[in-house]
Amino acid sequence: MSLKIGNLDLPSGLMLAPMAGVTDRTFRLICKEYGAEYIVSEMVSAKALCYEQKAKRKEFNQSCTAYLATVTNEENPMAIQLFGSEPSFMAEAARMIEACEYKNCVSKVPPAAIDINMGCPVRKVTGNGEGSALMKDPTLAGEIVSAIYKEVKIPVTVKIRAGWDQKNVNAPEFANVLEQSGAAAICVHARTRDQLYTPGIDLDVIKKTKECVSIPVIGNGDIYSADDAVKMISETGCDGVMIGRGAMGNPWIFSELVSHFNGKSFKAPTFEEKISVALRHLSDIIEIKGERLGIAEGKKHMAWYVSGMTGAAAARTEIMNSDSANKIKEVLKRLLESQ
Repeated sequence: MSLKIGNLDLPSGLMLAPMAGVTDRTFRLICKEYGAEYIVSEMVSAKALCYEQKAKRKEFNQSCTAYLATVTNEENPMAIQLFGSEPSFMAEAARMIEACEYKNCVSKVPPAAIDINMGCPVRKVTGNGEGSALMKDPTLAGEIVSAIYKEVKIPVTVKIRAGWDQKNVNAPEFANVLEQSGAAAICVHARTRDQLYTPGIDLDVIKKTKECVSIPVIGNGDIYSADDAVKMISETGCDGVMIGRGAMGNPWIFSELVSHFNGKSFKAPTFEEKISVALRHLSDIIEIKGERLGIAEGKKHMAWYVSGMTGAAAARTEIMNSDSANKIKEVLKRLLESQ
């Protein structure tokens, strides 16, 4: 399986999905190390980035929208995902990101693509007519894609859901509008907005979307193993897969898929390797974000890494209650010794 988006070639079509509060630079780089060919940033508010240009604050810190839009050489090919509902703000934000011309920008290179979020189901996003709420307004969605397409030279992609609810499963028709507006690829999360993240996906909606457009279609949802990905590909004909929650605490899922696609056997990580990567993850996130924020955001990742180990529940409780990196490291090392 191979995937082509614009001039970008992905031999295996393996992508890391954007997840707010999860897919930061540290996690993206770890997933890339284990086989993710293409990674996507956390959501970036187009309007916030535009308004930030007028703000008096000059310092660069973790709370800046600019921080979320950062692209590094080692991460590319990487897409920056924008969310918003106003074409003018979306286009201007995309232009600034591609040109690396915005306040507090530290990117030295542009992203490989601009991805548009039309799938987020969270109420504070949909309540503003953004994210998956755009699936109720194909005309506006098309205008957003068109506005960005006219403003940038890099590919414009879109992540959507099956539809708003079970009575309005419109991904195939919706994707057709996006293609006509300039989208270079579509990722379909095979659930409706109302389903949120409840178990079970509709593979048929990915299949129908693939049949409805000529651009690449990427499948997304409930991929926790190579078998899940193979089933999605074989039953839908999708051009690639995007993995989200299946990679949390398990970046090796990409290695598993690379091994499968190359006809090689996959050796699951040992407990030692899991803890080793967890410790490195913790150190790296603290180095990038500082100890206070690094610990706060790193705890959930540490809790995911220990899943499946004997004593994991008690260890997770200790990790979440820890107030220092050393305490978390002690918990992880003690847990490994008990396996």
